Amino acid sequence: MKYLAAIAVLISVPATAEVVSADAHDFEVRESVQTKLAPAAAWAAFLQIGRWWSAEHSYSGNTSNLSLDARPGGCFCERIGGSSGVEHMRVAVALPPKRLVMTGSLGPLLYEGTNGIMDVTFDPVADGTTVRIDYRTSGFVHANADKLAPAVDHVLAQQLGRYAAAAR
Repeated sequence: MKYLAAIAVLISVPATAEVVSADAHDFEVRESVQTKLAPAAAWAAFLQIGRWWSAEHSYSGNTSNLSLDARPGGCFCERIGGSSGVEHMRVAVALPPKRLVMTGSLGPLLYEGTNGIMDVTFDPVADGTTVRIDYRTSGFVHANADKLAPAVDHVLAQQLGRYAAAAR
């Protein structure tokens, strides 16, 4: 059964994944995937972030510790026992089931002097919804943002592929 889940993740890669732009101090990556779900159901599945985000890209190694509170000021957060935890991103705009905008720096960017914006859109199409993530970050990244961009693009492509596999 574990192998079938792994194959489903590999098959459900984003329809598009790209580094849109990158230089020494900022970059933009874009991922998109189509699901057969209607926008409201695609939105609801996205909010169940602990069901599809990879444990490899968490601090606790346990996705049940992840939560996403999709309201202005809400948090994409992770509990790490007791009063410990991580705020991955903060919700700036929540327009269900069309758009979710979060601010924050993911992964190693959290420890740099960067600002990040993740803009997630849910666009209805004939047989479901196209979910697109635009992630833009800028700031001090030891002047190597252009070198980090492909790695961030790869990780977000994996995450959206996992989302697509879970959003059925």
